[in-house]
Amino acid sequence: MIGLLQRVTGAGVEVDGACVGEIEAGLLVLVGVERGDDEVRADRLLERLLGYRVFADSNGRMNLSVRDVDGGLLLVPQFTLVADTRKGTRPGFSGGATPELGRHLFEYLCAQARASHRVVATGVFGANMQVTLTNDGPVTFWLRVPTP
Repeated sequence: MIGLLQRVTGAGVEVDGACVGEIEAGLLVLVGVERGDDEVRADRLLERLLGYRVFADSNGRMNLSVRDVDGGLLLVPQFTLVADTRKGTRPGFSGGATPELGRHLFEYLCAQARASHRVVATGVFGANMQVTLTNDGPVTFWLRVPTP
C-alpha cells in the first residue's frame, strides 16, 4: 500500500459539488492499493501514518506525529499512485489492486483509522473528487508498505 502524505493547514474533498470530508490542520493522505495488499499492510500503513513525525516540536524540529498534535486525518483513495511510470509516455496500472480489493482495503483503512484517531475524514472510493489543500511547508512524504 502507498500513502502520499501531506502536512496541511486545511484540506477538503468534494464530490458533485458537495463536501464529503474536510479537516483543519493535520495530514491529507492519498492512498493507493497495490495487487497483493491485504489488511495487515493496511494496518501497518495506518500505524506509520499516525506515528510519522512531520509536525514541529517547540524547537521547530519535525518530532511530533498527527496523533501527538491531535490533528485531522483526511484519507483519499487515489488509484493513480500505483502507476508504473518507468518507461514510455503512458502509465501502466497492472500493479494496482482490483477495484473490489481496492475498495475493501480503503474502507478497512478508514474504519481502522476512525477506531484509533479522533478526527478522520475521507474521500469516496471510485468517485470523481475535487481535493483542495493548503500544504504546510510544503511537507510531503511517500510511504509504502511493500507487497511480498
